[in-house]
Amino acid sequence: MRAVRPPASKWFSTLGYYALFVCIGLSTAILGPTLPDLAERTGSSVASMGALFVCGPAGYTLGTLLGSRLFDRVPGHALLGAAELFAAGCLFSFPLLRSFPLLLAIAFCRGVAEGLVNTGGNTLLLWTHGEKASPFMNGLHFCFGLGAFVAPLLVARFAPSQGGFRFAYFAVAAFAALSGLFMLTLRHEPDPREHARTATTAHPRAGAGAYALIGMAAVFLFAYVGAEISFGSWLYTYALSLGLASAAGAAYLSSAVWFSFTVGRAVSIPVALRFTPRQVIPTAIAACLALSGLLCLLPPNPGLLWAVAMGLGFFMAPLWPSGYTLAGQVIAMTASASGLVLLGDSLGVMVLPSLTGKVMEWTGPEGLSRSLPLLVLGALAVCLLAFLSLLGLARRLGRPNLADGGRRSFAHGREEEL
Repeated sequence: MRAVRPPASKWFSTLGYYALFVCIGLSTAILGPTLPDLAERTGSSVASMGALFVCGPAGYTLGTLLGSRLFDRVPGHALLGAAELFAAGCLFSFPLLRSFPLLLAIAFCRGVAEGLVNTGGNTLLLWTHGEKASPFMNGLHFCFGLGAFVAPLLVARFAPSQGGFRFAYFAVAAFAALSGLFMLTLRHEPDPREHARTATTAHPRAGAGAYALIGMAAVFLFAYVGAEISFGSWLYTYALSLGLASAAGAAYLSSAVWFSFTVGRAVSIPVALRFTPRQVIPTAIAACLALSGLLCLLPPNPGLLWAVAMGLGFFMAPLWPSGYTLAGQVIAMTASASGLVLLGDSLGVMVLPSLTGKVMEWTGPEGLSRSLPLLVLGALAVCLLAFLSLLGLARRLGRPNLADGGRRSFAHGREEEL
């Protein structure tokens, strides 16, 4: 029988999950501002760097699928720690590679590790805090935004020195290694058996209907993450290619976007206690559609770009945790179900960012002025359709948390339905 978890260990576990998500934010946001440097070091074109958005997310997808199987069966903290140490090694080697194929291979390996960390962090946090998990879930994704905000600042700080981008990667790798070592020191773990019992009681299997709900939730995350990562990763190149910012200015613009994203995630923590996901999501998507529409319709200029970019960062922020919470309200979120939903997340990281790179390769840098805003707008429209479909399907299946008007707080009794 597992030992009863002392209260202090619950907080140490949460601290560890939060540190891991800072690492994911750092490694996600550092790629965009360093694409030109990586291209130069490997003798490749910037447009060809779009392949990184295929290989990395392909590994991320594999890691997500592995995590959906492993975290019900093996000690989660040991697996998280080992995965993060491996990711740290990949990050350290990234700026040292001169071979483009080898760079793609390391990106794939890093993606596998981060897919495991993402699946484990989300799942174990739910199991750790039970019915009080909602603000902690928003806090977890606030940490992702915090890491994403810091990464471009590191690049801008080291940019003036020759090859300075390498030191930004080394700093991120060092923090990732420390986070992985910290996870390995944690002995007490959440028990998935208790979680599985409550999930089965609250949401009996509903055959094809349950899989349809999982599919809609996965499409929601697919479209949202595609929009978020495409905009965040290609914004630096977008601003630089159109002459809207210098190299340092584009790095600071990227950082400003992630700063507004982090502020949005911080605001979403108290918002999650007052409003339901079905209230937050349409409001945030409507604002994102309006802002990306402005970038499509108006000629690009620095002022417009800064305003739209920071607005998108802020209003995109609550969509992921709100969408995942909404999925948990209508789906028995076991590790396997969570892995299938998160598969949409990992595929979203792969498809739209790499498509943006291909469009840039076909049309040249000037084509990015039209393609990036349109692709982001299209992805957000798909996100809205998936949200509406998820609500409609849940009502037809009689899921209780939508039938009662969504007033039941996720922070008070949510995980007994997961």
